[in-house]
Amino acid sequence: MSDSVLEGNEKKSNATEKWGNRIVLTTYPSQSGINPIRLQWGASDPRVRGPVVVSRGLSTVRRRNAIGAHSGSYGIYHALAVAIDELNLNHKPDFTNTEPPVAIGPFPQWGDADKIVAMDPFGHLAPWLFKDFIDDGVEIRPTIAVTKAHMRLYEIEDEVKKGKLRVDGKIVINDHGDLTVTKVAVEPVWYLPGVAKRFGINEGTLRRALFEDTGGSYPELITRPDIKVFLPPIGGLTAYIFGDPAKTADPKCRLALRVHDECNGSDVFGSDICTCRPYLLFGISEAVTEAQNGGSGVVIYFRKEGRALGEVTKYLVYNARKRMGDSAAEYFTRTENIAGVKDMRFQALMPDILHFLGIKKIDRMLSMSNMKYDAIVNQGIPIYERVPIPEELIPEDSRVEIDAKIHAGYFTSGKVLTLEELSAVKGRQWEDVDH
Repeated sequence: MSDSVLEGNEKKSNATEKWGNRIVLTTYPSQSGINPIRLQWGASDPRVRGPVVVSRGLSTVRRRNAIGAHSGSYGIYHALAVAIDELNLNHKPDFTNTEPPVAIGPFPQWGDADKIVAMDPFGHLAPWLFKDFIDDGVEIRPTIAVTKAHMRLYEIEDEVKKGKLRVDGKIVINDHGDLTVTKVAVEPVWYLPGVAKRFGINEGTLRRALFEDTGGSYPELITRPDIKVFLPPIGGLTAYIFGDPAKTADPKCRLALRVHDECNGSDVFGSDICTCRPYLLFGISEAVTEAQNGGSGVVIYFRKEGRALGEVTKYLVYNARKRMGDSAAEYFTRTENIAGVKDMRFQALMPDILHFLGIKKIDRMLSMSNMKYDAIVNQGIPIYERVPIPEELIPEDSRVEIDAKIHAGYFTSGKVLTLEELSAVKGRQWEDVDH
Protein backbone atom coordinates (compact mmCIF):
# COMPACT_ATOMS: atom_id res chain seq x y z
CA MET A 1 0.00 0.00 0.00
CA SER A 2 1.28 3.46 -0.84
CA ASP A 3 2.33 5.59 2.16
CA SER A 4 0.90 8.70 0.52
CA VAL A 5 -2.48 9.89 1.80
CA LEU A 6 -5.20 11.78 -0.06
CA GLU A 7 -7.22 14.21 2.04
CA GLY A 8 -9.72 16.09 -0.12
CA ASN A 9 -7.70 17.25 -3.13
CA GLU A 10 -4.51 17.64 -1.13
CA LYS A 11 -1.88 14.94 -1.36
CA LYS A 12 0.17 14.42 1.78
CA SER A 13 3.87 13.86 1.26
CA ASN A 14 4.95 10.29 1.88
CA ALA A 15 7.74 8.88 4.05
CA THR A 16 10.18 8.53 1.17
CA GLU A 17 9.71 12.16 0.19
CA LYS A 18 10.35 13.21 3.79
CA TRP A 19 13.26 11.01 4.78
CA GLY A 20 14.43 9.16 1.67
CA ASN A 21 14.53 5.41 0.99
CA ARG A 22 17.17 4.49 3.55
CA ILE A 23 15.98 3.85 7.11
CA VAL A 24 18.60 4.06 9.84
CA LEU A 25 17.43 1.81 12.68
CA THR A 26 20.53 2.29 14.79
CA THR A 27 24.16 3.38 14.68
CA TYR A 28 27.48 2.11 16.07
CA PRO A 29 30.49 3.95 17.51
CA SER A 30 32.91 2.80 14.80
CA GLN A 31 30.48 3.30 11.92
CA SER A 32 31.76 5.36 9.01
CA GLY A 33 30.75 9.02 9.25
CA ILE A 34 29.66 8.87 12.89
CA ASN A 35 31.25 11.84 14.64
CA PRO A 36 29.37 12.87 17.80
CA ILE A 37 29.96 16.34 19.18
CA ARG A 38 32.02 16.09 22.35
CA LEU A 39 29.96 16.16 25.53
CA GLN A 40 31.80 16.29 28.85
CA TRP A 41 29.08 16.03 31.47
CA GLY A 42 29.87 17.89 34.67
CA ALA A 43 32.21 20.48 33.12
CA SER A 44 31.49 23.91 34.63
CA ASP A 45 32.44 25.75 31.42
CA PRO A 46 29.62 25.24 28.88
CA ARG A 47 32.10 25.44 26.00
CA VAL A 48 34.02 22.55 27.51
CA ARG A 49 30.84 20.69 28.43
CA GLY A 50 29.38 21.02 24.93
CA PRO A 51 25.77 21.05 23.69
CA VAL A 52 23.22 18.24 23.95
CA VAL A 53 22.50 17.11 20.38
CA VAL A 54 19.70 14.57 19.86
CA SER A 55 18.04 15.41 16.51
CA ARG A 56 18.04 12.87 13.68
CA GLY A 57 17.81 15.60 11.05
CA LEU A 58 20.04 15.20 8.01
CA SER A 59 22.45 17.90 9.14
CA THR A 60 22.70 16.54 12.67
CA VAL A 61 22.15 12.79 12.74
CA ARG A 62 25.87 11.91 12.52
CA ARG A 63 26.77 14.46 15.20
CA ARG A 64 24.29 13.25 17.83
CA ASN A 65 25.63 12.81 21.34
CA ALA A 66 22.30 11.95 22.93
CA ILE A 67 19.61 9.29 22.50
CA GLY A 68 15.86 9.95 22.47
CA ALA A 69 14.00 13.08 21.38
CA HIS A 70 13.11 16.56 22.56
CA SER A 71 9.83 17.47 24.31
CA GLY A 72 9.65 14.49 26.65
CA SER A 73 6.21 12.86 26.54
CA TYR A 74 5.09 15.35 23.87
CA GLY A 75 7.65 14.14 21.33
CA ILE A 76 5.09 11.84 19.71
CA TYR A 77 2.89 14.83 18.86
CA HIS A 78 5.87 16.36 17.08
CA ALA A 79 6.16 13.19 15.00
CA LEU A 80 2.44 13.27 14.24
CA ALA A 81 2.65 16.91 13.13
CA VAL A 82 5.46 15.98 10.73
CA ALA A 83 3.57 12.92 9.45
CA ILE A 84 0.44 14.92 8.52
CA ASP A 85 2.40 17.83 7.04
CA GLU A 86 1.39 20.31 9.72
CA LEU A 87 5.08 20.76 10.59
CA ASN A 88 7.88 21.08 8.08
CA LEU A 89 10.51 18.47 8.83
CA ASN A 90 13.21 21.07 8.17
CA HIS A 91 11.71 23.85 10.31
CA LYS A 92 14.39 25.84 12.15
CA PRO A 93 13.22 27.45 15.40
CA ASP A 94 13.67 31.20 15.69
CA PHE A 95 14.72 31.87 19.29
CA THR A 96 14.73 35.67 18.97
CA ASN A 97 13.50 37.28 22.23
CA THR A 98 12.98 33.93 23.95
CA GLU A 99 15.91 34.21 26.37
CA PRO A 100 15.20 34.07 30.15
CA PRO A 101 13.88 37.34 31.63
CA VAL A 102 15.80 36.68 34.86
CA ALA A 103 19.27 35.27 35.44
CA ILE A 104 19.59 31.84 37.02
CA GLY A 105 23.10 30.66 37.80
CA PRO A 106 25.65 29.56 37.03
CA PHE A 107 26.17 27.81 40.35
CA PRO A 108 28.98 25.47 41.50
CA GLN A 109 26.53 22.54 41.46
CA TRP A 110 26.32 22.84 37.66
CA GLY A 111 29.92 21.68 37.41
CA ASP A 112 29.48 18.57 39.57
CA ALA A 113 28.58 15.44 37.60
CA ASP A 114 27.18 13.84 40.76
CA LYS A 115 24.88 16.74 41.63
CA ILE A 116 22.91 17.10 38.39
CA VAL A 117 22.23 13.92 36.39
CA ALA A 118 18.59 14.28 35.24
CA MET A 119 18.51 17.69 33.54
CA ASP A 120 20.84 19.90 31.50
CA PRO A 121 21.94 22.83 33.71
CA PHE A 122 22.72 24.85 30.57
CA GLY A 123 19.41 23.90 28.93
CA HIS A 124 17.88 27.39 29.28
CA LEU A 125 20.86 29.02 27.54
CA ALA A 126 21.64 26.45 24.85
CA PRO A 127 20.60 28.47 21.74
CA TRP A 128 22.84 31.35 22.78
CA LEU A 129 25.78 29.47 24.31
CA PHE A 130 26.05 27.22 21.25
CA LYS A 131 24.99 29.59 18.48
CA ASP A 132 28.09 28.74 16.44
CA PHE A 133 26.99 25.10 16.29
CA ILE A 134 23.52 26.17 15.17
CA ASP A 135 24.99 28.45 12.51
CA ASP A 136 26.97 25.43 11.31
CA GLY A 137 23.73 23.49 10.75
CA VAL A 138 23.57 21.50 14.01
CA GLU A 139 20.08 21.41 15.54
CA ILE A 140 20.21 22.46 19.20
CA ARG A 141 17.15 23.23 21.29
CA PRO A 142 16.61 24.45 24.85
CA THR A 143 15.43 21.89 27.38
CA ILE A 144 14.62 24.55 29.98
CA ALA A 145 12.58 27.73 29.62
CA VAL A 146 12.26 30.54 32.16
CA THR A 147 9.46 33.11 32.18
CA LYS A 148 7.57 35.51 34.47
CA ALA A 149 3.82 35.47 35.06
CA HIS A 150 0.86 36.22 37.33
CA MET A 151 -1.16 33.54 39.13
CA ARG A 152 -4.71 33.70 40.49
CA LEU A 153 -6.01 31.00 42.84
CA TYR A 154 -9.28 31.33 44.74
CA GLU A 155 -7.76 29.89 47.93
CA ILE A 156 -5.07 32.58 47.88
CA GLU A 157 -7.71 35.26 47.26
CA ASP A 158 -9.59 33.92 50.28
CA GLU A 159 -6.45 34.16 52.43
CA VAL A 160 -5.97 37.77 51.36
CA LYS A 161 -9.58 38.58 52.29
CA LYS A 162 -9.13 36.93 55.70
CA GLY A 163 -5.87 38.78 56.31
CA LYS A 164 -3.67 35.66 56.31
CA LEU A 165 -1.69 37.07 53.35
CA ARG A 166 -1.04 40.77 52.89
CA VAL A 167 -1.04 42.75 49.67
CA ASP A 168 2.47 44.12 49.16
CA GLY A 169 2.22 45.21 45.51
CA LYS A 170 5.22 43.07 44.52
CA ILE A 171 4.46 39.43 45.31
CA VAL A 172 0.78 39.66 46.25
CA ILE A 173 -0.19 42.49 43.95
CA ASN A 174 -3.89 43.16 44.65
CA ASP A 175 -6.96 42.28 46.72
CA HIS A 176 -7.75 39.38 44.36
CA GLY A 177 -4.61 37.68 45.62
CA ASP A 178 -2.89 37.76 42.22
CA LEU A 179 0.69 36.57 42.62
CA THR A 180 3.83 37.37 40.67
CA VAL A 181 5.95 34.33 39.97
CA THR A 182 9.01 33.20 38.05
CA LYS A 183 8.39 29.88 36.30
CA VAL A 184 11.01 27.39 35.15
CA ALA A 185 9.92 24.54 32.87
CA VAL A 186 12.32 21.60 32.61
CA GLU A 187 12.45 18.66 30.23
CA PRO A 188 14.35 15.60 31.48
CA VAL A 189 17.88 15.01 30.20
CA TRP A 190 19.48 11.96 31.79
CA TYR A 191 23.22 11.42 32.14
CA LEU A 192 23.04 7.64 32.25
CA PRO A 193 26.18 6.90 34.34
CA GLY A 194 25.01 9.43 36.92
CA VAL A 195 21.43 8.13 36.98
CA ALA A 196 22.69 4.57 37.43
CA LYS A 197 24.99 5.66 40.25
CA ARG A 198 22.16 7.55 41.97
CA PHE A 199 20.09 4.32 42.08
CA GLY A 200 23.02 2.08 42.98
CA ILE A 201 22.93 -0.03 39.79
CA ASN A 202 25.33 -0.42 36.90
CA GLU A 203 24.86 1.53 33.67
CA GLY A 204 24.43 -1.61 31.58
CA THR A 205 21.45 -2.76 33.64
CA LEU A 206 19.85 0.68 33.35
CA ARG A 207 20.34 0.77 29.57
CA ARG A 208 18.92 -2.73 29.10
CA ALA A 209 15.88 -1.98 31.27
CA LEU A 210 15.16 1.25 29.37
CA PHE A 211 15.52 -0.56 26.03
CA GLU A 212 13.37 -3.55 26.95
CA ASP A 213 10.62 -1.70 28.79
CA THR A 214 10.11 0.81 25.97
CA GLY A 215 9.52 -2.00 23.50
CA GLY A 216 12.99 -1.69 21.99
CA SER A 217 12.24 1.87 20.90
CA TYR A 218 15.77 3.11 21.54
CA PRO A 219 18.25 0.52 20.18
CA GLU A 220 21.17 2.94 20.55
CA LEU A 221 20.89 2.40 24.30
CA ILE A 222 22.47 -0.95 23.45
CA THR A 223 24.52 -0.22 20.32
CA ARG A 224 25.98 3.14 21.37
CA PRO A 225 27.62 2.76 24.79
CA ASP A 226 29.73 5.80 23.89
CA ILE A 227 26.61 8.02 24.05
CA LYS A 228 25.95 8.73 27.71
CA VAL A 229 22.92 11.05 27.54
CA PHE A 230 19.28 10.04 27.09
CA LEU A 231 16.21 12.27 26.68
CA PRO A 232 13.45 10.01 28.03
CA PRO A 233 9.79 10.14 26.88
CA ILE A 234 8.46 11.22 30.27
CA GLY A 235 7.00 14.35 31.80
CA GLY A 236 9.23 17.03 33.22
CA LEU A 237 8.73 19.57 35.98
CA THR A 238 7.96 23.22 36.62
CA ALA A 239 9.52 25.31 39.39
CA TYR A 240 7.48 28.26 40.69
CA ILE A 241 9.66 30.83 42.43
CA PHE A 242 8.06 33.51 44.60
CA GLY A 243 10.18 36.56 45.33
CA ASP A 244 13.64 37.34 43.96
CA PRO A 245 14.97 34.18 42.21
CA ALA A 246 18.52 35.12 43.24
CA LYS A 247 17.58 34.56 46.88
CA THR A 248 17.04 30.82 46.40
CA ALA A 249 20.83 30.39 46.33
CA ASP A 250 21.61 32.89 49.09
CA PRO A 251 22.33 31.02 52.34
CA LYS A 252 21.58 34.20 54.31
CA CYS A 253 17.94 34.15 53.09
CA ARG A 254 15.35 31.76 54.45
CA LEU A 255 13.81 29.31 51.98
CA ALA A 256 10.41 27.56 52.10
CA LEU A 257 9.99 24.64 49.69
CA ARG A 258 7.12 22.45 48.53
CA VAL A 259 7.98 19.55 46.20
CA HIS A 260 4.70 18.33 44.70
CA ASP A 261 3.96 15.38 42.44
CA GLU A 262 1.11 15.81 39.96
CA CYS A 263 -2.41 14.76 40.92
CA ASN A 264 -4.79 15.87 38.20
CA GLY A 265 -7.91 14.73 40.04
CA SER A 266 -7.22 16.81 43.12
CA ASP A 267 -4.92 19.60 41.89
CA VAL A 268 -7.19 20.58 38.99
CA PHE A 269 -10.63 19.05 39.63
CA GLY A 270 -10.82 19.12 43.42
CA SER A 271 -11.20 15.42 44.25
CA ASP A 272 -11.27 14.97 48.02
CA ILE A 273 -9.89 11.42 48.16
CA CYS A 274 -6.39 12.79 48.77
CA THR A 275 -4.66 15.80 50.30
CA CYS A 276 -2.88 16.88 47.12
CA ARG A 277 -4.57 20.19 46.27
CA PRO A 278 -4.89 21.35 49.89
CA TYR A 279 -1.20 20.64 50.53
CA LEU A 280 -0.21 22.27 47.23
CA LEU A 281 -2.13 25.44 48.06
CA PHE A 282 -0.75 25.44 51.60
CA GLY A 283 2.73 25.16 50.09
CA ILE A 284 2.10 28.09 47.77
CA SER A 285 0.78 30.21 50.64
CA GLU A 286 3.77 29.42 52.85
CA ALA A 287 6.19 30.05 49.97
CA VAL A 288 4.59 33.46 49.36
CA THR A 289 4.77 34.31 53.07
CA GLU A 290 8.47 33.42 53.21
CA ALA A 291 9.15 35.60 50.17
CA GLN A 292 7.21 38.50 51.68
CA ASN A 293 9.32 38.20 54.82
CA GLY A 294 12.48 38.75 52.81
CA GLY A 295 13.33 35.16 51.96
CA SER A 296 12.40 32.92 49.07
CA GLY A 297 9.57 30.50 48.36
CA VAL A 298 9.73 27.69 45.83
CA VAL A 299 7.10 25.17 44.70
CA ILE A 300 8.27 22.42 42.37
CA TYR A 301 5.64 20.53 40.40
CA PHE A 302 6.65 17.15 38.94
CA ARG A 303 4.63 15.32 36.28
CA LYS A 304 4.42 12.02 38.16
CA GLU A 305 0.69 11.33 38.08
CA GLY A 306 -0.54 8.63 40.43
CA ARG A 307 2.85 8.11 42.09
CA ALA A 308 4.24 7.76 38.55
CA LEU A 309 1.96 4.75 38.01
CA GLY A 310 -0.40 6.79 35.85
CA GLU A 311 -4.04 7.80 36.15
CA VAL A 312 -5.47 4.54 34.79
CA THR A 313 -3.72 2.54 37.50
CA LYS A 314 -4.80 5.14 40.07
CA TYR A 315 -8.46 4.78 39.16
CA LEU A 316 -8.26 0.97 39.21
CA VAL A 317 -6.86 1.27 42.73
CA TYR A 318 -9.71 3.61 43.69
CA ASN A 319 -12.23 1.03 42.48
CA ALA A 320 -10.59 -1.76 44.45
CA ARG A 321 -10.42 0.41 47.57
CA LYS A 322 -14.07 1.44 47.47
CA ARG A 323 -15.34 -2.06 46.71
CA MET A 324 -13.29 -3.61 49.54
CA GLY A 325 -14.14 -1.24 52.38
CA ASP A 326 -11.45 1.41 51.82
CA SER A 327 -9.48 0.76 55.00
CA ALA A 328 -6.33 2.74 55.79
CA ALA A 329 -4.70 -0.51 56.87
CA GLU A 330 -5.01 -1.83 53.29
CA TYR A 331 -4.21 1.45 51.51
CA PHE A 332 -0.84 0.45 50.02
CA THR A 333 -1.84 -3.20 49.53
CA ARG A 334 -4.50 -2.21 46.99
CA THR A 335 -1.87 -0.44 44.89
CA GLU A 336 0.66 -3.26 45.16
CA ASN A 337 -1.94 -5.84 44.13
CA ILE A 338 -2.50 -4.01 40.84
CA ALA A 339 0.83 -2.35 40.02
CA GLY A 340 3.23 -4.69 41.81
CA VAL A 341 4.77 -1.74 43.61
CA LYS A 342 3.27 0.94 45.85
CA ASP A 343 5.20 3.91 44.44
CA MET A 344 7.34 4.50 41.33
CA ARG A 345 8.24 8.14 41.87
CA PHE A 346 11.69 7.12 43.10
CA GLN A 347 12.74 10.51 44.43
CA ALA A 348 16.49 10.00 43.91
CA LEU A 349 16.52 12.29 40.84
CA MET A 350 14.26 14.95 42.35
CA PRO A 351 16.98 17.06 44.05
CA ASP A 352 18.60 17.96 40.71
CA ILE A 353 16.27 20.96 40.30
CA LEU A 354 17.36 22.19 43.75
CA HIS A 355 21.00 22.04 42.65
CA PHE A 356 20.07 23.84 39.42
CA LEU A 357 18.56 26.69 41.47
CA GLY A 358 21.67 26.84 43.64
CA ILE A 359 19.79 25.81 46.78
CA LYS A 360 22.17 24.94 49.64
CA LYS A 361 19.70 24.50 52.52
CA ILE A 362 15.95 24.42 53.19
CA ASP A 363 14.58 26.23 56.20
CA ARG A 364 11.00 24.96 55.91
CA MET A 365 10.16 21.81 53.98
CA LEU A 366 6.42 21.73 53.31
CA SER A 367 6.20 17.98 52.91
CA MET A 368 5.67 14.90 55.06
CA SER A 369 7.29 12.50 52.57
CA ASN A 370 10.16 10.51 54.02
CA MET A 371 11.32 9.63 50.48
CA LYS A 372 11.63 13.29 49.46
CA TYR A 373 13.34 14.18 52.72
CA ASP A 374 15.87 11.36 52.40
CA ALA A 375 16.61 12.16 48.75
CA ILE A 376 17.31 15.82 49.49
CA VAL A 377 19.41 15.22 52.60
CA ASN A 378 21.38 12.48 50.83
CA GLN A 379 22.34 15.09 48.24
CA GLY A 380 23.94 17.23 50.92
CA ILE A 381 21.10 19.76 51.35
CA PRO A 382 20.08 20.11 55.02
CA ILE A 383 16.41 20.55 55.97
CA TYR A 384 15.90 22.46 59.20
CA GLU A 385 12.13 22.17 59.64
CA ARG A 386 9.49 19.81 58.26
CA VAL A 387 5.94 21.14 58.11
CA PRO A 388 2.99 18.71 57.88
CA ILE A 389 -0.32 19.67 56.31
CA PRO A 390 -2.52 21.38 58.92
CA GLU A 391 -5.28 19.12 60.24
CA GLU A 392 -8.03 21.54 59.20
CA LEU A 393 -6.98 21.22 55.54
CA ILE A 394 -7.34 17.43 55.40
CA PRO A 395 -10.56 16.38 53.58
CA GLU A 396 -12.56 13.74 55.44
CA ASP A 397 -12.28 11.13 52.67
CA SER A 398 -8.49 11.55 52.53
CA ARG A 399 -7.92 10.37 56.12
CA VAL A 400 -7.36 6.89 54.65
CA GLU A 401 -4.44 8.18 52.58
CA ILE A 402 -2.81 10.46 55.13
CA ASP A 403 -3.11 8.10 58.10
CA ALA A 404 -1.74 5.19 56.04
CA LYS A 405 1.22 7.28 54.90
CA ILE A 406 2.00 8.46 58.44
CA HIS A 407 1.86 4.85 59.66
CA ALA A 408 4.26 3.89 56.84
CA GLY A 409 6.84 6.50 57.87
CA TYR A 410 5.67 9.92 56.69
CA PHE A 411 6.62 12.74 59.02
CA THR A 412 4.05 14.01 61.48
CA SER A 413 4.08 16.22 64.54
CA GLY A 414 0.97 14.39 65.71
CA LYS A 415 -0.01 10.83 66.55
CA VAL A 416 0.98 7.71 64.61
CA LEU A 417 -1.91 5.27 64.67
CA THR A 418 -1.47 1.65 65.69
CA LEU A 419 -2.38 -1.01 63.14
CA GLU A 420 -5.60 -1.65 65.04
CA GLU A 421 -6.50 2.05 64.98
CA LEU A 422 -5.54 2.24 61.31
CA SER A 423 -8.00 -0.56 60.49
CA ALA A 424 -10.80 1.56 61.89
CA VAL A 425 -10.10 4.46 59.51
CA LYS A 426 -12.51 4.03 56.61
CA GLY A 427 -13.11 6.07 53.47
CA ARG A 428 -16.46 7.14 52.05
CA GLN A 429 -18.32 4.47 50.11
CA TRP A 430 -20.01 4.84 46.73
CA GLU A 431 -23.59 4.94 48.02
CA ASP A 432 -23.71 8.72 47.76
CA VAL A 433 -22.72 8.70 44.09
CA ASP A 434 -25.63 8.61 41.62
CA HIS A 435 -24.60 6.15 38.87
